[in-house]
Order: sequence, then structure tokens, then C-alpha cells
Amino acid sequence: MGSPAAQPDATLLLGIAAGGVVGSLGRYAVGLALPHPAGSFPWSTLVVNVTGALAMGLLVAFLLDRPGAHRLARPVVGVGVLGGWTTFSAFAVDVVTLLETGHGGEAGAYVLASFLGGVLAVSLGSAVGQRIWRMAA
Repeated sequence: MGSPAAQPDATLLLGIAAGGVVGSLGRYAVGLALPHPAGSFPWSTLVVNVTGALAMGLLVAFLLDRPGAHRLARPVVGVGVLGGWTTFSAFAVDVVTLLETGHGGEAGAYVLASFLGGVLAVSLGSAVGQRIWRMAA
């Protein structure tokens, strides 16, 4: 058996929770700015998920170029802020709702746009981040 998992400290947990609040409130604001009735294309969810993927690419590039980055950078920003910002569950509900309301073509386009957009956004964020962080070093 492996060693027991390290116990997170209060600072780590509070940082992740605070980051989650920031990300969730931001996602909520985007939902208010880009509302969509059930069965219509879920632009707000697509926007937060693709921009979250872009931000994750930037974060990963930053952390790889700075091995001495603060120990809370990845959990607070990656798990907290970006975890609160992005939403797989809303994506899944949106796909099912589009299908149930007879919008199969839009559901397929949404799945494709979310997947390809997310992968391309992480790649772009990583490439841009590597250039930015190396120039700044």
C-alpha cells in the first residue's frame, strides 16, 4: 500500500475555496450577460469553458517556466479559480437539453466546438504563455 495522502493545511483549503468563489461568481456573471433559454445554443457555457482552457494553458506554461512559483499558485488558480470558472456539468446538461428539444445538430456543433475549442485554447495558452514567461524572465 502507498503512503497516506498528505493532509492539506488551512491556508491551502481557504485559498482553493476563495479561488472557487471568484471563478464561480465570474461564471455566473457571464451567464447573466449571455443568457440562453433551454434548447438554444449555450454561448455562456462555451465561453467560460474555452476561456478557462486558455487560462489553464497559460497557467501551466507559467508553472513550468517557474519551478519556484508559490506553492498555492496551481491549487488556488487551477483548482479554485478555473475550477469555479469552468463547468462540465452545465456543458452536459446543455447537450442533453439540446438533444431533448430536437436540436441535435446544435448539440453536435456544441460538443465539437467545446472539445476542439478547449484543446486549441489550451495549446494556444501554453504557446503564448511560454513566449510571455520566457521574455519576462
